[in-house]
Amino acid sequence: MPNKKLHALKRLSLKSRLMLAAIIWLTAMVIAAGVTVPSQVYSYMEADAKAQLQIYLDEISANLEVDDKGNLTLSTQLSDPRFNRPYSGLYWSVSNKEHNLRSRSLWDKKITFKNKVDAFGARDEKLIYRQSEFYFPDYDAPIKVIVAIDEEPLEKTVHKLMEELWLILALLYFGVLIVILVQIAWSLSPLTKMHKELSQVRRGEKTQLNEEYPREIAPVVSDLNALVFHYQELLERARHHAGNLSHALKTPLSVLKNEVETLAPEARAKLSPPVEQIQGQIDYHLGRARMAGSKNILSVKASPSERIDAISMAFDKVYANRDVTLINEIDSDLQVAVEPSDLDEMIGNLLENAYKWSNSIIRVHAQVSPDDAQNVSLIVEDDGPGIPEEQQQNAIKRGVRLDETTPGTGLGLNIVSEMAYSYRGRLLLERSAMGGLKAILTVKISL
Repeated sequence: MPNKKLHALKRLSLKSRLMLAAIIWLTAMVIAAGVTVPSQVYSYMEADAKAQLQIYLDEISANLEVDDKGNLTLSTQLSDPRFNRPYSGLYWSVSNKEHNLRSRSLWDKKITFKNKVDAFGARDEKLIYRQSEFYFPDYDAPIKVIVAIDEEPLEKTVHKLMEELWLILALLYFGVLIVILVQIAWSLSPLTKMHKELSQVRRGEKTQLNEEYPREIAPVVSDLNALVFHYQELLERARHHAGNLSHALKTPLSVLKNEVETLAPEARAKLSPPVEQIQGQIDYHLGRARMAGSKNILSVKASPSERIDAISMAFDKVYANRDVTLINEIDSDLQVAVEPSDLDEMIGNLLENAYKWSNSIIRVHAQVSPDDAQNVSLIVEDDGPGIPEEQQQNAIKRGVRLDETTPGTGLGLNIVSEMAYSYRGRLLLERSAMGGLKAILTVKISL
């Protein structure tokens, strides 16, 4: 399972990768801001409250008096009226061993401590406080002064701030995501344009890509144009060479065949096999040259159903005495990225092999590859004797004939395999459910 997830991550598009990275980064920043900002604000407000309490503490210390009997008095009233309003949440308290002086806001309560750290007020509310101990001249007992304020209003302020902050962060989050999405789409638009132009080149609507691209991509476009031009030039040159060689060899070989036919039976028996072998080798290598020389191979397409119908009509006449029925189940709308003449060559070899060996039925059907939706398998199977599993791979090798009594050069399946490979496809042989051979020709679907 981890390998599948890793493979899926590797196959993510550039846009998905950028969006995923942006979402992860932005989410982390928003969460960090949502957590740290309120705590920082609370710390700031708490520090501000303690600074104000320190002012009150200094004011009390400056106006505190002790008489000869040790009684504590405050010479002036503090300026904040909350000290005089009962249970206001703002309190002060001055105490020594014998006396205790407190603000009217405490009423009949005291500032109490729990765990020697947390202070609580008249309504048992948690307090933020400042305290100090000092001594008066001629008075040896320490005097403890405490000034405190209710913590709840501060917490409510921070809580309200958090609600507003999260709303702002949410709006910021989605707003930045939209901006990033637009930025990514705009930044990757040259690649989308390149993909469309490459599709047009493959379909034959263009011969090269436009040169108007950002400077980071322009060298790639230039190299692609040079590669496409060079490739098409080589293909055209190969086709011409194949045609020239075909015409150059056709006449001398025909003359040689005719001369062999005039010889005595013994001499003819010796020379005919080498001549046929030469013919087979010429057909094989010309087939490869023509296969590699298809013009505008990037934009080729053909209909397998249509070509199979045309080829089967010819084979029905050639093998009329065998009474073979071909069932074509391929959708007429299916188009494959193969030149029609090359598809005829490949399908023709497979069908001819099926016509030679089937007992009565040949079935042709198509199956889209489950691993790659761009590939389709053209399957030809018959009800003949088939090929043993241990010999199926050898049957594809060049010049191998499993049955010497049947006419042929042993090049057909090998030519099909190599032609399929040139189109980024493959040929596989298996045992058919009908009992005979199952030939699976996999090629690209024309988009």
